[in-house]
Amino acid sequence: MPRDFSKFTLPGADDTGKTPALSQLQELGWQPFFARQTSVDELATTPPVRVTEVHRSGLRVLGDGIDMVVPPRADATVGDWLLLNYELPSASRLLERKSLIKRRAAGHDVSVQLIAANIDTAFIVTSCNADFNVARLERYVALAFEAEVTPVILLTKADLCRNTLPYVTEAQAISDAVTVLTLNARSDDPLTLLAPWCKPGQTVAFLGSSGVGKSTLTNALSAREVAATNSIREDDAKGRHTTSHRQLHIIAGRCAVLDTPGVRELQLTDAESGVAEVFSDLDELAGDCRFNDCSHVSEPGCAVLAALDKGLIDEARLARWRKLLAEDRHNTATLAQRRSKDKAFGKMVKQAKKHKSR
Repeated sequence: MPRDFSKFTLPGADDTGKTPALSQLQELGWQPFFARQTSVDELATTPPVRVTEVHRSGLRVLGDGIDMVVPPRADATVGDWLLLNYELPSASRLLERKSLIKRRAAGHDVSVQLIAANIDTAFIVTSCNADFNVARLERYVALAFEAEVTPVILLTKADLCRNTLPYVTEAQAISDAVTVLTLNARSDDPLTLLAPWCKPGQTVAFLGSSGVGKSTLTNALSAREVAATNSIREDDAKGRHTTSHRQLHIIAGRCAVLDTPGVRELQLTDAESGVAEVFSDLDELAGDCRFNDCSHVSEPGCAVLAALDKGLIDEARLARWRKLLAEDRHNTATLAQRRSKDKAFGKMVKQAKKHKSR
């Protein structure tokens, strides 16, 4: 008898005031957005599964009574939903995403790395020590804004810091739209402070450097050891890589939690609107510049430079904005050229094969 996937909405309270238990699919994060892309008949033959781990050898997927590994594919990442084709798993249909967090791949490779899909909340984790870096936080917030994911900044190791106020003040200055929380990841803080975002059926991700407590936070929400943890170096507060790959942990009765490895290089691409939202005040000023292509460096009639001269904006923040704008434009243009070349090469190969067959 085929499974009934038609009841995909999150349950509300019943007549007794109690909220019914979620189905296995709902605990995995299945929502109306995904169900609207298919039909009950299609779901019965190709059931939905969610990618929880990505390895070179394959993708681990979970569904209603399903736990298996399917062939790897470049267009899927952790958090994606597939309609599983049992006869030919590599042909499983990838559903449209609610959100996608991505970056330019590290190193000299001209490509995009998919970090996570279908995330509802991005917890951007840093610690109250030498790891704290405003410029890095701005990058993560821009990524989240671009993906239309709710960003929340978590300042960990608050119990080891004599005065957390300077860290909180700098983090809050990034954007009025971002909540900033201080917490001790090894206490009950995560369960209580993160509860508004870690509701059943939701998917959250911990993003940040190594050693800031992402895996510890994952374990705290899970109430058990699901992710390996390690200490940091005392001399420079740098962390050791304990999480080797991105993994989505399904926590019964709470949410799905993505733990990620520490990122050393976070290059933005296709994130113009995200950067604009982080620096909304500067972006609004730029609209009053005399020239549409103003670089805000030395052009006459630059409203941004005029505000700087009057002491209305911070010079260091302006420099970070310029840097992110230039980086995003360069990476976006470079990747567009790469895609254009790949498309042209693919067309040439297709024509060659067609000519050979004749």
